[in-house]
Amino acid sequence: MPRRTHVAATVNGEEVEFLCEPRQSLLEVLRENLRLTGAKEGCNNGNCGACTVMMNSVPVNSCIVLAVEADGAEIETVEAIARQGHMHPIQQCFLEGAALQCGVCTPGFLVAAKALLEKNPNPGEHEIRFNLAGNLCRCTGYDKIVRAVQDAAEIMQSAQPAAVK
Repeated sequence: MPRRTHVAATVNGEEVEFLCEPRQSLLEVLRENLRLTGAKEGCNNGNCGACTVMMNSVPVNSCIVLAVEADGAEIETVEAIARQGHMHPIQQCFLEGAALQCGVCTPGFLVAAKALLEKNPNPGEHEIRFNLAGNLCRCTGYDKIVRAVQDAAEIMQSAQPAAVK
């Protein structure tokens, strides 16, 4: 049996510790050890984005990140997007705009879209498409997804207090 490595990280705001084999992916540990099953295994080679999580405020494909690399890292998964039982505007807009179907790609799109809106609260269509290019959808096409991100941006902007002059 391969030697296991102790890893301590912050996942969705909680300090966690786990043992993992050096070959295990972050996705595998999130799903199997920590029971956070929101991130999906689509391709297992970093091409589809279904497993996208935030690692130290950067979107990463967790299927190609080794779990041992998460030692000391801050990880945020799709489970952390909703707060206190309330959907985030990006989740609400995906739902209301029918920007999801089978659900395999949805967690990755939600994480990537939220990361984009945190970086740029008012992205144009080209920037949305560029930033979501690492996420593949085989069901809905991309127009509804782009519209959902645009709608979420509008909602989030309207919820911000007006700047003081």
